[in-house]
Amino acid sequence: MHWTKHIATCAAALLIGVAPFAVGGQTTPTTHMSKMKAASANGKDWWQNAVIYEIYPRSFQDSNGDGIGDLNGITKRLDYLRDLGVDAVWLSPIYPSPQVDFGYDISDYQNIDPQYGTLADFDKLVSEAKKRHIRVVMDMVMNHSSDKHKWFLESRSSRTNPYRDWYVWQDGKGQTETSKGEVPNNWQSDFGHSAWEWDEKTRQYYYHKFYIQQPDFNWDNPKVHDAFKDIIKFWLNRGVGGFRFDAITTLYEDPNLIDDDVMKDKDGKSFTNAYGDIALNDTRTNNLPGVHPVMQEVRATMDTFGANGFPGTRVLIGETYLPNVAELAKQYGTSDKPEFQLPMDTQVGFINKLDVAAFRAKLTDAETQLGSNTPLFVFDNHDNARLDARYGDGTHDTDIQRVIATMLFASRGTSLFYYGDEIGMKTTPPTRKEDVKDPVGLTGWPKDKGRDGERTPMQWEATANAGFTTDTAKPWLPVPPSASTINVQAEKADPNSLLAWYRSLTKLKKSNADLARGDEKMLDTDNSKVLSWERHTSGTSRVVVAVNFTAEAQTVNLAGGAKMPAVHLQTLLKTPGAADPASLGAIRLGPYGVYIGEAK
Repeated sequence: MHWTKHIATCAAALLIGVAPFAVGGQTTPTTHMSKMKAASANGKDWWQNAVIYEIYPRSFQDSNGDGIGDLNGITKRLDYLRDLGVDAVWLSPIYPSPQVDFGYDISDYQNIDPQYGTLADFDKLVSEAKKRHIRVVMDMVMNHSSDKHKWFLESRSSRTNPYRDWYVWQDGKGQTETSKGEVPNNWQSDFGHSAWEWDEKTRQYYYHKFYIQQPDFNWDNPKVHDAFKDIIKFWLNRGVGGFRFDAITTLYEDPNLIDDDVMKDKDGKSFTNAYGDIALNDTRTNNLPGVHPVMQEVRATMDTFGANGFPGTRVLIGETYLPNVAELAKQYGTSDKPEFQLPMDTQVGFINKLDVAAFRAKLTDAETQLGSNTPLFVFDNHDNARLDARYGDGTHDTDIQRVIATMLFASRGTSLFYYGDEIGMKTTPPTRKEDVKDPVGLTGWPKDKGRDGERTPMQWEATANAGFTTDTAKPWLPVPPSASTINVQAEKADPNSLLAWYRSLTKLKKSNADLARGDEKMLDTDNSKVLSWERHTSGTSRVVVAVNFTAEAQTVNLAGGAKMPAVHLQTLLKTPGAADPASLGAIRLGPYGVYIGEAK
């Protein structure tokens, strides 16, 4: 939920005489390979090369005609996910909720919202997914609850209630018996305006990092820790494959309540954000050290559970928007105090422009600065405009999305993508404020239209409601006009579609040893128009990947300098219609073209 504002296969092998294969004449270090080989042998660390698919349940598939997606709808589409190559699905929150923030305001952590189904429906989903070797990952929201949760209702009932210190309460500045004074400090909600809300009954302010109806827990209270351990155990006992932890870096705030600093533009002047507030950094309410012991506790709890019939461990995924790779590395913990297996590397996927140097640097950081840990790459999610809006040019959007998918699946690590990315769904924001559902858009309109545009119904077919719900139902968000041409049914019939590209990439990611387990090294590093890299295990083969970041054709030389024996070059995947390269010394790429080849 963290709202970031700033975020054809060729079967023939060719015998070609070339110079050294794409590496400057040296063998890539095998820093990561021993772990990866062990993982593939016993399945223990299945997540190291996994494909994870985020589902926004309201928008994926409606099974009962009420216009809202549900658990039985997801179960209905499991074969599609299996064929797509998915190893796990991450569900955004499906707990009971007033739906102010569409599930991220939770009123009961141990049940299912009736809009989505029942616990029995959830159990069926887990069981049916397991038959297809797909794990179900739950969203875990520990930063805040709904203001309708029984704990908060108790907390705000009186200052002496046992649940009072489960949440963050403060007196106002200059508060008296007759005046509430001023807010405790200048901290802001990520959804706009002050992060403090006055409660008249108990005459104190409560803190909310996000929406007013989402009061923050007080993680200095051990009872909060114990409560969430019980919640996590509840879902582990129901067979979930792990959790994705929402807004996890915001659990703690500065206990001294020091004001956040005002941000400055390049001229040293303050400025306002989309909500009309003076822009502040959030260093006193985000990424504070207390988060690490919490996640160490959670990991210890998780590791006491078996794998529910699957080989390997349950997985912890972190929503980790962090300033640099050094901070990301901390989220893995240490060998004696492990934390996340997979904190999200948002520094790669949310560059938000096709900049070869930037991607090269960030991918190199992920390969070289995380030790033996596995990167988790993600380019898209329910909080950000879709790929077309952040990377597309309106003309080559599908080709650009092939480029992005190639970086996502052909890089070393775990790949996480968002429902509809595989068919190229487009961001479709509301055009009128009265149509806005997202609280972010209601507060930020018209500068910030909210997140409805990336949460529209999944486009399955070219029917009135795109196969998401019945033709006569009213979907909770409108089906975009693009569904008439951008849909699963149409793309399944087209071997050159984006969907076919995704399926080919996920298959390669699992079946090719170098792509599955190999280390990664950047190639042709002075090139500002084409990003190229190799993947290599300790074997005799190597895989080379080249992606053109421009709308003009490019030719790259990945052969290196000195002489070496001839190699076999086999095309594994290439942009539809492209010719096989004559040699590694002359790989021709069309506009936003991609080439993946294996040399032996």
